[in-house]
Amino acid sequence: MQSTFFAIVSRMKYIERWALMRSARPENLSEHSLEVAMIAHALATIGNVRYGRQLDASEAALIGLYHDASEIITGDMPTPVKYHDSRIRDAYKEVEREAEQTLLAQLPDDLRPTYETLFSDGVSEQDAYLRKLVKAADKISALIKCIDEAQAGNAEFRTAEAMTRARIDELSEQLPEVADFVNDFLPPYGSTLDELL
Repeated sequence: MQSTFFAIVSRMKYIERWALMRSARPENLSEHSLEVAMIAHALATIGNVRYGRQLDASEAALIGLYHDASEIITGDMPTPVKYHDSRIRDAYKEVEREAEQTLLAQLPDDLRPTYETLFSDGVSEQDAYLRKLVKAADKISALIKCIDEAQAGNAEFRTAEAMTRARIDELSEQLPEVADFVNDFLPPYGSTLDELL
């Protein structure tokens, strides 16, 4: 049996993010997902090394890679629209769940359970914490985009940057890994390659 799952997932590169914003450089879902995966892996690693947690950093990276895969079907719903009110948010969450099920249905039966764990919220406390870190990585990735746009002289992302920084500040109070990442790794973003090296 042929499966279309990975052919569909490969279409992440066609889904542009930040649809309501004028970008100096467009960002696609594939780029964003890779960045979220790397940051989620780092957050889980920080949790293990600095806070004695026993998180599966590789699992965090995989969840990060697929965290927005439903948008291949739904497109990227802009945050101000998605969170305008609870009815829209709840309806969109249901649409996302349906899109995820559509994607998972494209897998062979023997492989589906492995991928279902990446899309569904886990039951263990550790898995729930891991998913909080992935959501935090998603916000950090959004902030990095805002920093990049500001560095390019684009004022369009000013409000998004302020709102995202405020949300990350809240997350930093709940998740020490986020505070560590922000303090240790975020300041160099926006620097030139010569400055970074």
